[in-house]
This record gives sequence, C-alpha cells and structure tokens, in this order.
Amino acid sequence: MQNGKKDSVAKLLSPILRKLNGKSSDMESSAVISRDGLSVAAELEGGVDPDRLGAMCAALLGLADTTAKELERGDLEQVLLLGGSGVLVLVHIGSSHVLAVAAKTGINLGMVLLEAKKTAQLIKTML
Repeated sequence: MQNGKKDSVAKLLSPILRKLNGKSSDMESSAVISRDGLSVAAELEGGVDPDRLGAMCAALLGLADTTAKELERGDLEQVLLLGGSGVLVLVHIGSSHVLAVAAKTGINLGMVLLEAKKTAQLIKTML
C-alpha cells in the first residue's frame, strides 16, 4: 500500500478502533493488520510497536491457518489467545486483513468476540 493511501486508510479506521477500545475499560488495544504483517491502522496502549504486533499476528495467523487445514477444521475464522494477563483475539477481515483485539483478564470474552466480529464486518466494507 502506498504511503498516502495507507495514511488515509489509517485516518478512516482509527476512529473505529478507538470506538472498539472504548466498549469496555478492559479493552486495551486494537489494530488492523494485513495478512503479510503490515500494520494498516492501530490504537495501541503501553508502547506496543504496531509493526512488531503486525509481524507476530501474521505469523500466528499463518500457523493457525495451517493447523486448521491440517486438522480438517474448515476455514479459520478467528484465533483466541488466553494468557495470564489478558486475551488476544484475531478475526479475519476478508481474505487480506485481520483485526487484532487485546483485552485484560476478566473481561467478558463473549463481548470481546461479538464486538470484534461486528467491527471486522464494518471494516471489511471499507477496505
């Protein structure tokens, strides 16, 4: 994506990501990432590097896709990573992008999944 176009897409998506983060005080960060790991737009807390997050999410998604195919689970829809300090949800936005959402431990997981899916559907219409 060319720099000017990337900047305009980021300006378009950033308010949507901020709104998603505002759904709960336990929602920490969100980002739209291309399948090859490039950060398209991000609203991140705690000094997280968007390019580093993008690369890690792309690697995680690639491995999850391969695993789903190998185990004949169908097309991958989302990845859920549960850690001691929080959760990370990756949701497909069409075939070329993914929405990453990070939240604190104790958040209502159903709400995170629902809001991530709704946001991914909205963003899909914009990309």
